[in-house]
Amino acid sequence: MTGHSEKRYSDSLPHSVWSADWIRRAEASAAASQGISLYQLMQRAGEAAYTLACDQYPAAHHWLVLCGHGNNGGDGYVVARLAAAAGVKVSLIACEGTRPLPPEAAEARQAWLASGGEIHPVDSRWPEDVDLIIDGLLGTGLSSAPRAPYDALIEAVNRSRAPVIALDIPSGLLAESGAAPGAVIRATHTMTFIALKPGLLTGQARDWVGQLHQSTLGLSGWLAKQPTQIQRLTAESLSQWLKPRRPCSHKGEQGRLLVVGGDHGFGGAIRMAAEAALRSGAGLVRVLTHIEHVGPLLTARPELMVQPLSDEGLQQALDWADVLVIGPGLGQGEWGRNALKILQASDKPALWDADALNLLALNPEKRQNRVITPHPGEAARLLGCRTAEIESDRLLAVRNLVTHYGGVAVLKGAGTLIADDQGQMAIADVGNAGMASGGMGDVLSGIIGGLLGQKLSLYDAACAGCVAHGAAADRVAARQGIRGMLASDLLPEIPYYVNPELA
Repeated sequence: MTGHSEKRYSDSLPHSVWSADWIRRAEASAAASQGISLYQLMQRAGEAAYTLACDQYPAAHHWLVLCGHGNNGGDGYVVARLAAAAGVKVSLIACEGTRPLPPEAAEARQAWLASGGEIHPVDSRWPEDVDLIIDGLLGTGLSSAPRAPYDALIEAVNRSRAPVIALDIPSGLLAESGAAPGAVIRATHTMTFIALKPGLLTGQARDWVGQLHQSTLGLSGWLAKQPTQIQRLTAESLSQWLKPRRPCSHKGEQGRLLVVGGDHGFGGAIRMAAEAALRSGAGLVRVLTHIEHVGPLLTARPELMVQPLSDEGLQQALDWADVLVIGPGLGQGEWGRNALKILQASDKPALWDADALNLLALNPEKRQNRVITPHPGEAARLLGCRTAEIESDRLLAVRNLVTHYGGVAVLKGAGTLIADDQGQMAIADVGNAGMASGGMGDVLSGIIGGLLGQKLSLYDAACAGCVAHGAAADRVAARQGIRGMLASDLLPEIPYYVNPELA
């Protein structure tokens, strides 16, 4: 049902995500719960990565293993020892540190040396016949750009033509945020251990992670007892929110949605949002827009109710509507400002997007019955910072959006984040680079608005809407490719995902 345009996962990944810091702190108790030591846990990690390497590259005859001065390097020593014991030619380069290795990593290093393995310094010349690289340089504890000599090694890996398997996370990528503050290894595969970390799924992750795999290292029973911190959402998640309708349902039960926007020259935005609401199952959709768009919208989509925006008409529509969507094509002129001012007086559930968010940034207000859907640039304006600051820690940014503006915040991007004021958070692990085109946000606004009208909670509507939106784009990409995808291409695919029983 997912229809990814490129294969990001070779196997089924869990739908729970945990903080990398929390996992590191919990490792000792997790190992103790199984009656094993941290070194034995490290051996399991090395075995999982070694098995993946053998499965993916059975013909590779010369492996280059890169080990850092930490537990990630310890995993690398285990992989190297297992490969050499199986007859694989192994070259190992290690970065030495000023502090002693962690005890389990030191034990893994000693086992490698005791088996006859050699350790080469970082300035060693790389063998020319290497056909697989194992990245054990920097793990999930990294919090800043890699320094020398790690940065040079990372750049050398990226110049190599050999495939790369990263242990736990590609070196240089931040596990908590998915930020890439400096050099990052571009992995072909990543084998992460124990649990998924946020930085593997959002931020810059998709540029570096390659095909993602996970091994719980035998800790799945222990992990199942831990409270989920972040949900990973995929198309398979939709059935938890979207149930078959009862046979005697009527349109009034499916929501009366008011969509406001489309100033002069921006009729396309409001049309896509309104049609997306219909495609997601909204019972009735009324559009208030610039008078020049009324005729074209009615011609293109006669199921819509379309009227020119006026103060009187807006007040009547507010009395009629169950849910409001404002922002697509709204503009920041007097026309849009006046409409937003009237809509702000309503206490009905609402979604704000696009220029409604830009206007909100000028006059901030907090309310609990609203979904906001900013892209990183809009989020920066809402939080009074630079876009780069948003992208450096997307999880913190989405939490700050909720803190300052209330309700539910959707921070769009690769690995869209959804958060609410009750502490819930999710990553929509769908979508593709074809969505980097105009109008995609308008379609998302319509989908979420349509689901709000069908009486989903703000948070559930935002989660389901983001998943349906990204999954529809994946379905389009699977059929026609990424480049050249249009926002309107998603419209006929939306019903497939808002009716999960079809899959």
